[in-house]
Amino acid sequence: MMAYVLLFLSAFGAATLLPLQSETVLAGFFLLGRHSELLLILVATVGNVLGSCVNWWLGIKLEVYKDKRWFPVSEKHLLKAQILYAKYGSPMLLLSWVPVIGDPITLVSGVLKEKFTTFIILVFTAKFLRYIVVYMIYLEVA
Repeated sequence: MMAYVLLFLSAFGAATLLPLQSETVLAGFFLLGRHSELLLILVATVGNVLGSCVNWWLGIKLEVYKDKRWFPVSEKHLLKAQILYAKYGSPMLLLSWVPVIGDPITLVSGVLKEKFTTFIILVFTAKFLRYIVVYMIYLEVA
């Protein structure tokens, strides 16, 4: 049970603007071979999606603070993400799994008031597929 909690926290934190890595934690649990691989993937996905929901919510609530020094995304990165998101729309959320740009995309989707149902569907799909790829790599290596 503790493995699932640690994985959830790692995946949750990695989806926020914290510099955490959930793929290595997930791969480590795969290597141990003591846990259901499907359950590990689902726990990582749910944790990661919920962390992204925090970014979306922050985007909605904190946009008025974007000029403050403590704001979690630099103005340069926020502007770049806003331009891309405005150009390509909600399908950009399918890139929410990508390191460096994924977290700002989820934040910007909140700033631009993306519908939560669209957000959840696209982000869940992206995150789930990312962890499936991690699992497939594990199968090739193991």
